[in-house]
Amino acid sequence: MLKALVTFSLKFRGIVVALACVLLAYGLYTAKNAKLDVFPNFVQPQVVIQTECPGLAPEHVELLVTLPIETIVNGLDAMESLRSESIEGLSVITAVFKEGSDVFRARQMLAEKLTETAGTLPSTVKTPRMTPLTSSTMDLLKIGLLSTNLSPMDLRTFADWTLKPRLLSVPGVAKCSTFGGEVRQLQIQVIPERLLAYDLDLSDVLAAARLSTGVMGAGFIETKNQRITLQTEGQAITPEVLGEVAIANTNGLSVRLKDVARVVEGAEPKFGDTRIQGQPGILMTMSSQYGANTLEVTLALEAALNEMKPVFQSKGIKLYPALHRPATFIQVSIHNMKHSLAMGGILVAVVLFVLLGSVRTAFISLTAIPLSLLAAVVVLERFGITLNTITLGGLAIAIGEVVDDAIIDVENIFRRLREHQDAIRSNASTLPRSDAPTVFDVILHASLEVRSAVVYATFVVALVFLPILTLTGLQGSFFAPLALSYILAIMASLLVALTLTPALSYLLFGRGVRKTAETRIQRWLKSGYVRTLEFASQWPRVIIAAVVLLCLAEIACLFLFKSGEFLPDFKEGHFVCQIRTAPGTSLPEMMRIGEQLEHKMLENTNIATASQQAGRAELGEDPWPPSRCEIHVELKSLEGEINDKVSGDLRKLFSQCPGIQSEVVTFLGDRIGETIAGEASPVVVNIFGDDLDALDAKAAEVANVLRSVEGNADVTVKAPPGVPRMAIRLRPDRLTQFGFRPVEVLEALDTAYQGSVVAQTHRENQTIDVAVILAATNRVDPETIGSLMLRSTQGTRLPLRELAEIFPTSGRPSILHEGARRRQTITCTSTNRSVSDFAADASQQVVQKVKFPSGTYAVFSGAAQAAAKAQHEIFLHSGIAAIGILMLLTVAFHNWRNMLLVLANVPFALVGGVIALGLTSLLEPGESPLTIGALVGFVTLFGITMRNSIMMLSHFEHLIHVEGVPWGHDAVIRGASERLMPILMTATVTGLGLLPLAIGSGEAGREIEGPMAIVILGGLITSTALNLLVLPTLALRYGRFAKT
Repeated sequence: MLKALVTFSLKFRGIVVALACVLLAYGLYTAKNAKLDVFPNFVQPQVVIQTECPGLAPEHVELLVTLPIETIVNGLDAMESLRSESIEGLSVITAVFKEGSDVFRARQMLAEKLTETAGTLPSTVKTPRMTPLTSSTMDLLKIGLLSTNLSPMDLRTFADWTLKPRLLSVPGVAKCSTFGGEVRQLQIQVIPERLLAYDLDLSDVLAAARLSTGVMGAGFIETKNQRITLQTEGQAITPEVLGEVAIANTNGLSVRLKDVARVVEGAEPKFGDTRIQGQPGILMTMSSQYGANTLEVTLALEAALNEMKPVFQSKGIKLYPALHRPATFIQVSIHNMKHSLAMGGILVAVVLFVLLGSVRTAFISLTAIPLSLLAAVVVLERFGITLNTITLGGLAIAIGEVVDDAIIDVENIFRRLREHQDAIRSNASTLPRSDAPTVFDVILHASLEVRSAVVYATFVVALVFLPILTLTGLQGSFFAPLALSYILAIMASLLVALTLTPALSYLLFGRGVRKTAETRIQRWLKSGYVRTLEFASQWPRVIIAAVVLLCLAEIACLFLFKSGEFLPDFKEGHFVCQIRTAPGTSLPEMMRIGEQLEHKMLENTNIATASQQAGRAELGEDPWPPSRCEIHVELKSLEGEINDKVSGDLRKLFSQCPGIQSEVVTFLGDRIGETIAGEASPVVVNIFGDDLDALDAKAAEVANVLRSVEGNADVTVKAPPGVPRMAIRLRPDRLTQFGFRPVEVLEALDTAYQGSVVAQTHRENQTIDVAVILAATNRVDPETIGSLMLRSTQGTRLPLRELAEIFPTSGRPSILHEGARRRQTITCTSTNRSVSDFAADASQQVVQKVKFPSGTYAVFSGAAQAAAKAQHEIFLHSGIAAIGILMLLTVAFHNWRNMLLVLANVPFALVGGVIALGLTSLLEPGESPLTIGALVGFVTLFGITMRNSIMMLSHFEHLIHVEGVPWGHDAVIRGASERLMPILMTATVTGLGLLPLAIGSGEAGREIEGPMAIVILGGLITSTALNLLVLPTLALRYGRFAKT
């Protein structure tokens, strides 16, 4: 089959070249229009259900809302985990489905299940809703609005009803969450003294307010010739009109709403608030739709904002258009990767020209690079995989194999053409011209001579990457696309080497070659190599002993290395500072703390903007109490050193602020952490049980243990108890005695302090709630709750204290569930120590020092466990891949000794990678070098070494079995010297192609590929020495190549 394919390519070379040009053009078009992102989609299919429960405490939300919904949706097909958080007034349930599940089908199944909740939830609870489906990174753009001309209410109205609809109209925007300002309400602020004076009750005001405004149809009148529609106008659009609505009529006089209350445009009770650059403002966060192109949608959003500039200017609004712009990291990352690939490509071109000594041969070899890589891009695009730093990294590390395919073919063809030309000249007088082999025959046989070995080597390398391709979970989401892009590139390269390379060789060398002598640099390299190999072959035992010692040292070093983080910290130029204060901290106090912190942050010259969001937005993603906030810090530069410096500065700033708990993470680190364990921190300890008090007590013990572990930082209990409350416990005997019904009392309390939305009024495109609530002056002192006057249906008036026990107590800000079981969570990070090392130490100390009661237990999760799982999967799947490799080697080599030679040389090839890791560890003593990226680098090295070893031993077999060279010292020297240039060129080309990645490993977009490149560069040195010196020596001593 291979011969037929190569023969076809030579005969129809014009068609082959034309098809290659078409593929090149289509590949360029595809690459130009491909979706760009930082990473592949790394979040498993998941659906978030949010249910508003106005006024309910976390314990009631858990019991009345969260548990019923969990019971209904738990056990759905393909569901992997179920997490929930019940906070004051809100239930948030996250259903995570198994990898590969259809997220749209999952949403449909959940929607069907949620219909079963109708009638099971309390009447005051709103309908559960699923949040819009968003991308992995979620945030698309954060913008800020400040104004000295507009009031906070007018600014919020502009954001909600003018700007937000325009932004949501941009294709690719899933939702827009708004923080800050004041949401306009028509409020009926009841004054208790006036109610008493008119002998009225809150229920009277509620009844009147419900009938105070509305929009209803009135049908039509059918006349003889016309149908006349009746249009009603009965809305109370202004406070003045609303205040005129009658409540009751006493002695012929109407008592109006404005007689017993202040009817005003007031602010809806706040769940959260924001500051922009230390000033009160509006924060708007846009989220991208699932599968949307982040960069394209961001640019479209910015275009929409530019269209609104005249409106901003006319209203005196200052726009901060990039408080957080993930697209910047995408652009810088992709630019850095493209720059690295371009620089590598230039260096590759120079090396090929210098070492091959021919412009035509260098051109043929270089043609394979863009064609193979673009063919891989086309297939990736067909699979729906974005172009990102991961897939580009896979293409980058494949450059060596891509060029090697072409180099092997072109170098062998060129060498055989030189030999053919020399043979023609030397036998010109004795050999008839018709009997001499044609250039067609020479190119065909030269290409087929190496093609069988190349096919075996390519499939072996593909099998080497099988463990990475089959990784599951978040690890697979990140690294499987890298393996896929790598395998696609080398498979495309194999096809190019079978078709285009012979066709171009025939087109460019159809008349033979003029110069038959090797270039000066080739002669110099081969001369020095032969002398070195001659010397090495005289000491086989010494070489074997040295190899064994190096391999033992390598194994020892690998055991000394501690496992590193699953993923490094990304230099995205944006930090998320998570701050917690004492439970029960008020929203104004949290905003005051945030203002002071923001002003201090902005003194740092590397920080561009800082924006605080405390509490939560209405139906926002983060269900936080007012005692928790985030400050998003955007840097002026994405340089690695600046990112590290600012991170340290922020941690130092927070350490100087007493009374707060803080954590500084990158935005992507936050999202990845939440994907792994539901929390942003790399180390997470979940304590499961049924007794909330026991969970709180053990969480405090575990937190103290974590604080004693070396390298701890930002140790935080997620939901600590201690939120101040006033308990109002109704007394049934008193209610019965005075004729009060419990729900009537509870409704009065809800109206007085929570506020009851009784109607809506409409102004143009705006919808404004009408709410009844006590006047603000009556809602500032908890001691006055007992003075709230109530009236029974019989007209009896009593203060609340006569009907209920009222006393101060404390509670929890939230109640957490996982798998429908209660849990308490402790999170932390580590400094000057690898996360895996810290987690292992912490786990051991928790087991030793904390005793858990029956039914209560702790589970560690987070980045350390993710890294350990990935390493375990790699090792397990490597065993499966090894079986496949052994089968291929058995087919390629009919002698078991030669097969073992290939396998035995692999450990020595990895020595350079271990040395590179050791040097990295010395330069960065606080970080563990053995990351997942480094492991991928070792896998790549394994493949390169296997490929070169197969090619070397296959060439020995060709010399013996085809050319009839007797096996011995001379055959080894000849075979090795003929393989010298391809091996040197492959190593040099691969090394130079990856050199820019290794040098810039600390910069944006190179955080993962940098460690891989460092390992590969170090390993290439020992791998090249292995294939050029050790392998020929061992082959001479132990190989079996005798012709049978």
